[in-house]
Amino acid sequence: MTNYTHWFIRARLKTRQLLLLVALAEEGNIHRAAQVLNMTQPAASKLLKDLEDVLEVSLFERLPRGMRPTWYGETMIRHARVALASLNQAHDEVEALKAGRFGQVSVGSITAPGLVLLPPAVALVKQEHPSLRVSLQIETSDVLMERLVHGKLDMLVSRLFAQHDKSDLRYEVLTEEPVSAITRPGHPLLNVANLTLRDALSAGWIVPPVGSILRHRFELMFQEVGLEPPINVIETSALLFTTKMLQQSDMIGVVATDVARYYAAHGIVSILPMELPCHMDTFGIITRTDKLLSPAAKVMLKALKTTATSVYGSRFDPLSVD
Repeated sequence: MTNYTHWFIRARLKTRQLLLLVALAEEGNIHRAAQVLNMTQPAASKLLKDLEDVLEVSLFERLPRGMRPTWYGETMIRHARVALASLNQAHDEVEALKAGRFGQVSVGSITAPGLVLLPPAVALVKQEHPSLRVSLQIETSDVLMERLVHGKLDMLVSRLFAQHDKSDLRYEVLTEEPVSAITRPGHPLLNVANLTLRDALSAGWIVPPVGSILRHRFELMFQEVGLEPPINVIETSALLFTTKMLQQSDMIGVVATDVARYYAAHGIVSILPMELPCHMDTFGIITRTDKLLSPAAKVMLKALKTTATSVYGSRFDPLSVD
């Protein structure tokens, strides 16, 4: 018989203590946190004190106008969010099974694989498991990573940057992401032979916001050939605005090549015959190693890897596909 000696069993950890940690982190005040959880302030204070006594550390600094997590508190809050999210997912899976559904999976992706990889992968899942519910979010890598850490997503197709904590993550690279310049169909530069950056310097450009990796590399691209970066720019990461703006102007947009090909295939834009030496970092499939994937998530992960093999020529460890 297994001997369960986990500290939280010995300490009789309560779910309401986890809820209180999260509420205190969000409200910064024990009175408001108690109201959110529909309990009295003395009861909330006792729950917190009991937990601090068990851990033998202070989880919050008591300030004149509220409370602030200590380093110990930050650690417990982070794991409390994960534990509560996991319990919610367990309930959702049980309810789905009771209703005759296979379950659900939440996937996050950056734009380019969201256009090229996810549609055929999701189609493969739905072909084999029509009742499996798939939720897809298209965001930047930083936003997606935060949602994965908080248990709001099961897996990502995105980039992994130096600032991300990789201790509990599995990253399986897919491909690099080249960049293309796009314009409206019929743009004058489309007819320029041997088009170079100098030919396009005076055009208006629609570029990613300052601070993004692509914006930095876009400006370096001009500097490396002895040119000042364009000053006539519009900053945005919104593709709908970009494509609409291109259609009614002679501006040039900078987007991932897969995105450019998608819009060009639908006649919305044309790709300038000019190689851009800047590119985005590689992206890949990211999952958590400290959390078991649900059966539905395993189905989605296998479909992603199967599809990535045909789309990008990716190769995976056979054991990582199951």
